[in-house]
Amino acid sequence: MAGMFWIFAAVGFAMAGLVVLGFLSVRVLVAARGLTREIDRSRQRLASSSDRPR
Repeated sequence: MAGMFWIFAAVGFAMAGLVVLGFLSVRVLVAARGLTREIDRSRQRLASSSDRPR
């Protein structure tokens, strides 16, 4: 019976690790999407300022 406990504990820890990795990967994807928006906004501002005559 003690052997089964270790198997269940290992599976539980593995699942908890996967949940943490999933949560962190979602945060990275959201941050990458925000960075993409910021880069596009900066690119548009630079393009509009270079179109204006000095």
